[in-house]
Amino acid sequence: MPTLVSRRASGALRSLVLALLAIVAVRAAGAQQPVTRAQAVAAALAAGPRAALAASDVASARAELTGARTFQNPTAVLSRTGSVPTSHAEVEIPLEWPWLRSARVGAAQASLGSARLRVAFERAAARYDAEAAYVTALAATERARLSRRTTTDADSLLRLARLRRDAGDASDLDVELATVSAGQLAAASDGDSLGAIAALLELQRVMGLGFDTVAITLADSLAAPLSPVSLPLAPSSSPLNPEPSPLVPSPSPPLQVAAAEASLQAGERALALARRGAFAAPSFTLGAEGGDPSGTENGPLGIIGISIPLPLFNWNGAAIQAATASRDRARVEADVARRESDAAIAAARRELAAALRRVDRDRALVASADRVAAMSLVAYGAGAAALPSVLEAQRTARQALADYVNDLAAANVAEAAWRLVTAREGP
Repeated sequence: MPTLVSRRASGALRSLVLALLAIVAVRAAGAQQPVTRAQAVAAALAAGPRAALAASDVASARAELTGARTFQNPTAVLSRTGSVPTSHAEVEIPLEWPWLRSARVGAAQASLGSARLRVAFERAAARYDAEAAYVTALAATERARLSRRTTTDADSLLRLARLRRDAGDASDLDVELATVSAGQLAAASDGDSLGAIAALLELQRVMGLGFDTVAITLADSLAAPLSPVSLPLAPSSSPLNPEPSPLVPSPSPPLQVAAAEASLQAGERALALARRGAFAAPSFTLGAEGGDPSGTENGPLGIIGISIPLPLFNWNGAAIQAATASRDRARVEADVARRESDAAIAAARRELAAALRRVDRDRALVASADRVAAMSLVAYGAGAAALPSVLEAQRTARQALADYVNDLAAANVAEAAWRLVTAREGP
């Protein structure tokens, strides 16, 4: 077991060091650095605030567990009086009922387990944030690239319209239509370029980098996830997800449900501690007395005793009521967590299924729209089609391709959301 723990710790430390080196390299380099999805996730986990805040809760819970396991210190009392015997020395050793200690340590252990599960969920959420930001940036960059290509095609069409007008095969109306279309597409291209820059800056913010200037480029490509929705328990992988979590059934609940159940267990043990605390812990006393001026005593007098608190006026009722209220609240929160988890899993599965269906449909539409746009452009060049039909065909093809890019991004985000809501505690 120590070997396994040390290996896990060394692996986590190695990942953290690599992520920090990647962040330092990106910050130190003047040129834009290519970043993969895995590197973005590692940087978000290393420098993101979500996991750091949850880790502080783990440190607090670990300190509480250490305090729960600690024994109380003995008390030494040295005194001198005017009466015989004049010297007094006592040591009071606090004792503890075993059932009190076990309940206190159990409550602290359950709290620590809940905090660790919350950290695991926050890390999964940070991973989802990084993946969603990366995919969104990929989609925005792809839309900007498509807009630039469309602007180039519109300029080519404008030149073709002018050539046909000069040759007498087209009118000034065609030239004006082509000019308006090229101007509108150029404005749309500027907007898409600004959107791509904003998406990259948002990704840098999630990674813990500066978000005033673009310092990274995206090394991965946008592709459809390969998760078959008809078989939701099959493994998932894609170029954007090189290390997916296997979608296999597990006896353990999702992380957010497991954390809520651990909090409920901590509340149960805290209530048991409050109920057992009505009988306070006793103490054992050892001492000695001496200093008789008459000399009649033969050495110091020994003192031994035990004190047992009697619950005559206080049965720890206030603490029991507070612990009961906390336990009831934790029970409601655990029930809400189960319901919300089931709803989130069902919604994520529906969204992923719908996104994959849209991707399949868009793929066929893009191919058809591209063929229509190409044939209409050839027909216009031969004088067999009017310019408005060419513009409409190009607009349709452009919109179909933009929808395809958006649906690809939505499918990848939906897959990341599915893995987030189904994330479970590792072995």
